Amino acid sequence: MMLFAALAACEPIGLSAQEPAVPTDSEAPIAMLVDISSGQVLHQREANRRFVPASMTKAMTTFLAFELMAEGTLQPAQIMTIRPDTWEEWNGRGSTMWLPADARVRVDELLRGITTVSANDASMVLAEGHFGSVEAWTDAMNAKALSIGMTNSRFGTPNGWPDEGKTFTTARDLVALADAMISRHPTKFANYVGQSEFTFNDITQSNRDPMIGQVRGADGIKTGYTNESGFGFLGTAKRNGRRLVMVIAGAESQRARARLSRSYIEWGFSAFDARRLYGEGDEVSVARVQGGSIRSVALVTDRPVFMSFPEGEDPIVRISVSYDGPLRAPIVAGSQVATLQIDVAGMEPASVPLIAKDDVAKAGIFGRLLNGFAGWVS
Repeated sequence: MMLFAALAACEPIGLSAQEPAVPTDSEAPIAMLVDISSGQVLHQREANRRFVPASMTKAMTTFLAFELMAEGTLQPAQIMTIRPDTWEEWNGRGSTMWLPADARVRVDELLRGITTVSANDASMVLAEGHFGSVEAWTDAMNAKALSIGMTNSRFGTPNGWPDEGKTFTTARDLVALADAMISRHPTKFANYVGQSEFTFNDITQSNRDPMIGQVRGADGIKTGYTNESGFGFLGTAKRNGRRLVMVIAGAESQRARARLSRSYIEWGFSAFDARRLYGEGDEVSVARVQGGSIRSVALVTDRPVFMSFPEGEDPIVRISVSYDGPLRAPIVAGSQVATLQIDVAGMEPASVPLIAKDDVAKAGIFGRLLNGFAGWVS
């Protein structure tokens, strides 16, 4: 069942503290909490149910911008202008950074407006300014979403404004988005996401994130609201190297969303013990390489890896490495080539990526002959 959108709105956050707890079905029909340090699902309800993300869509726009910046096709200092018809449509409409009609604004400022004050106008200017049209930007959003495993999502706008249900996602897909954003672009994430306020054109606005400044280690990511789908939140917090990502959707008010978000993430940290398995960059295993300048490559972690398990328990744990091997050269250092699988009794099996430690070039003729001979001897 899909929850449809009707009207976007802005809202303040409540400030009441709450004891750690899982939101009930009546409080948040859709809820998911994942320890992305291990890939383990700590709790889920209707995680694959489609719903309208509203302004949480802007997390996808942000991720696409991060990817384009990493590719070098989008620059923070790049200047963009607002089209007259775009200004007419989006001036003061919903959440905004109040771009003037003659705005010449840097990409850096647009991104801060999007991530901090959920600026609808900035999202449209960024989309049109880079690809020339909203349609081209959303096409890129959808292609990028599929590439990171968001197979049950579709984006029809850069900002999540109601579009008769053409834009939809799931809690599981939003967790995948958060994981990709944080793991691929940690510096950009820290720079742009989770800021408490943003000032543009002498107007200062506060971030509506319900956990920033209220929950220890909280640093983003995005709220969303529509009349029919209710209040939602894609949030994250990191403590002692362990990072949790949560999604709730369908809360009845901004105050309820704030309370549920804080109690949910606190429950995740308090109801589970964590055991550190590997540090970032630690070697976990070695994979065979076919047709390469070397015959094997080290598999290392791209993040600190923890194992979560219910507090006070000592469960049976199985850890294994999986890859489609032997790997074939060439291999680029830092690319995901394998998976570390973690199976804790009583919990859903989980996995985190393993990356190649080094580049592996294709072997020359002599190298191929030597590898072939070594393989024949072995």
